[in-house]
Amino acid sequence: MSTAVLDQPLSRMNRPGAAARDATRAFLARAARLRAPSQDESTDNVLLVVAELVANAIRHTVGPCTLHLELLDGSIDVCVTDDSPQPPRPRTPGTDGSGGWGWFMIKRLATRIRIKPVPDGGKTICAELPW
Repeated sequence: MSTAVLDQPLSRMNRPGAAARDATRAFLARAARLRAPSQDESTDNVLLVVAELVANAIRHTVGPCTLHLELLDGSIDVCVTDDSPQPPRPRTPGTDGSGGWGWFMIKRLATRIRIKPVPDGGKTICAELPW
């Protein structure tokens, strides 16, 4: 069976959020040709999680990051690798516009979340979403 995989380095200098969204849209179009999503909101959910993980990597680290997407049986694995070994620090979401909703949203949308250390001192955060 054919599969879809994307490995996209994201430079801090070249609008990494926009580059990640564009690469994700192209990947999802390819994935949909291989296997239609199981839910109407699957595409939007994957795009939301990609945007949040990439934004957090850019906001909370100093180096580049890498986006990895993979079509699995019934899901899409969204992984972002950055140069910080620090895990995400969830905070109580604020209703005053101060944020804190990203990790909460990722946890609600993903069926599985993994945080793996990277040998050179960084980490990879993976969120598996239904497809």
